[in-house]
Amino acid sequence: MDRKIKNNLKKKIFIKTFGCQMNEYDSNRIFDLTKKINYFPTTDKLHADCYVINTCHIREKATEKVFHDIGRVKKEYRKRKKPILIIAGCVAQAEGDLILKKEHYVDAVIGPQSYQKINEVIQEIENKKIKKELTNFETINKFDKLKLTINHSSKVSAFLTIQEGCDKFCKFCVVPYTRGPEYSRTLEEILKEADELIANGAKEITLLGQNVNAYNRNRKRLSDLINALNEKKDLKRIRYTTSHPKDMTDDLIDVHKHCKKLMPLLHLPVQSGSDKILKNMNRKHDISEYLEIIEKLKDINPKIKFASDFIIAYPGENENDFKNTCQLMKKVKFINSYSYVFSPRPGTPASELSLIDNSVAKKRLILFQNIADKIKHDYKKSLLGRNVNTLFENKVKSEDNKYFGRDEYNNPVIAYSKKDVIGEEKQVKINKFSHHTVYGEIIDTNEDLAA
Repeated sequence: MDRKIKNNLKKKIFIKTFGCQMNEYDSNRIFDLTKKINYFPTTDKLHADCYVINTCHIREKATEKVFHDIGRVKKEYRKRKKPILIIAGCVAQAEGDLILKKEHYVDAVIGPQSYQKINEVIQEIENKKIKKELTNFETINKFDKLKLTINHSSKVSAFLTIQEGCDKFCKFCVVPYTRGPEYSRTLEEILKEADELIANGAKEITLLGQNVNAYNRNRKRLSDLINALNEKKDLKRIRYTTSHPKDMTDDLIDVHKHCKKLMPLLHLPVQSGSDKILKNMNRKHDISEYLEIIEKLKDINPKIKFASDFIIAYPGENENDFKNTCQLMKKVKFINSYSYVFSPRPGTPASELSLIDNSVAKKRLILFQNIADKIKHDYKKSLLGRNVNTLFENKVKSEDNKYFGRDEYNNPVIAYSKKDVIGEEKQVKINKFSHHTVYGEIIDTNEDLAA
């Protein structure tokens, strides 16, 4: 077959994505980039021409799990044509040399600040069969390339990265070493991409960043960006994550008072309820400062609620430190929380510290999660009989005429409808709930809509 004709054939790219929303955003942008060289997204992982594993270093034993994933790909393709196998993301950034040295099945490793070069890498592998490692911090080049590539995401609720990297250097966190220093995109560049997403049908945009509220470019802050998005006619909702308490400035707090499209849920990681542990973590805030932010937000917007992250059994945590963390959970009543036992990340200062006995750590985690689950259960129970404003994102695959959406507090909602309600906001009366999801019926004047 003529090489030119062959190169024009459509090929399939499959991406397995782990970790945070920023990885999901990165995977979507890789899809956008590779379309330019005739690689198109597929969900059929067994017939891909290019197979990308987009990794996350926050996962426990992250590197070990990547090698397990590579082993699974090798097994799946044992009797098939080998795909181009690329390891991307934060594990690629941190362990690129090791991956290429240890696993010859891998064709390339690409860090999160270099994936804008993925087309060049794929074509070089196709033509020369060489291995490639791209793990330099090239954030500016990355976004310069991406702004020339249309974001084709057509989801009702879309992610949009506005800031990457971190300068905080919490002692437990690998992000400064895998994503580099803080970098903010221009307001104009972000708004252009937002317009693309809205034109594709996005009704909700979640602004992403390792420290999203550290956004600062050309004297424009996150508050300026939210206000600009608030003016977009066809955009219904705005969210942002993840925030650092140190960057929760008064101008950003004030936006929660008057911006109607900004959802009343703030994910604000605290990590511990102990000032001693926060200092040991190098978190740069204490509990009184954290609670002051909470109270300011509640004063200007009584509807606001909070979610957070907690590390249990951080090295040096004693029973009193743990008790203070439990008290903070009870005081703020976080409606959603993510908690896990401290797990050292290679290369971070905390990885050198002595661990708390595993049985003690697990016991504390169970006690803490019991408190968190009780608060979450009581909150979900309080929704029974109430109407919640829900933006519907898709149809439930396994059940006829049931649709999935999220309310203003990001609670998953499932409701029955005879008509397609994807992309629409509807009032849903809640009549049942589980640990993760609430269920109800759509309240609408159109009788054909709901059961």
